[in-house]
Amino acid sequence: MILCCGEALIDMIPTPVAGGQEGFVPHTGGAVFNTAIALGRLGVRTGLLTGLSTDMFGLQLTDVLTASHVDATLAILSERPTTLAFVRLVDGHATYSFYDDNSAGRMLASEDMPSIPADVSALFFGGISLACEPCADAYATLLAREADGRAVMLDPNIRPDFIRGIDRYRARLGRMLAQTDIVKLSDEDLNWIEPAPLSMNEKVQILLKAGPAIVILTRGGDGATGFLPDGAEVQVPAAIVEISDTVGAGDTFNAGVLAKLSEMGQLRKADLRSLSPDTLREAMTHGAKAAAVTVSRAGANPPWAREL
Repeated sequence: MILCCGEALIDMIPTPVAGGQEGFVPHTGGAVFNTAIALGRLGVRTGLLTGLSTDMFGLQLTDVLTASHVDATLAILSERPTTLAFVRLVDGHATYSFYDDNSAGRMLASEDMPSIPADVSALFFGGISLACEPCADAYATLLAREADGRAVMLDPNIRPDFIRGIDRYRARLGRMLAQTDIVKLSDEDLNWIEPAPLSMNEKVQILLKAGPAIVILTRGGDGATGFLPDGAEVQVPAAIVEISDTVGAGDTFNAGVLAKLSEMGQLRKADLRSLSPDTLREAMTHGAKAAAVTVSRAGANPPWAREL
């Protein structure tokens, strides 16, 4: 099983209503939730460890998890509210305003983290759950406790305006990256992590030396580049589709990569450390193909395996 660890929230997507104005329609979302949903729909045995509310939005999240074949038995339930993210779309690209104070997801503590079953072979972390305290410390503690012997993928999905306590965030993220096998990040993420005036390749090499075996750098419509420890690089173009919006695109890409590596029997710590360029290219191509379906329709609505 691949266990996705992090936020589940509601994206409030702007939608035209009668009279020509815009209203907001609640869609299930959250970077880690989206990746879990995409994995479940792609036919991978998947679980989600998160803080889930018992409110109406929490029930909406639970229903979608069930429908997408995601195991939520490790989720921690509470009566705290669900996080809401109001989305603003400009030319199909999304920016967010979060309402997260005292939420079911944010208020998780290290002592809330359950024991992880032996059949969990890989862990995925990412999103705003790595920035919001106290849950960020809880997920960092979980990774430190459980990473030995399990493959780990991390997507920081950095939102600078959301970070409180930048020094703490940088230190925590650095510790987590050192325990990670695959890190996927955008060029904006990489520039935030390594602000020095260096080339992208130089910044990637610094990141590889910090711990990850594989770095995948995404550049939206310009595709993605994978970097391996031996210096090999893999280029994968973005699939050309008519874009509805980009909500959940990177999360679906993550799921496609993990799904293909799992299918090929390569989602193991030792195998990722010696992955071939051809295998990485196949996994990234699968991720790009899955993400293309997501961006072709509104909201974070990842594809089912049959759609690929």
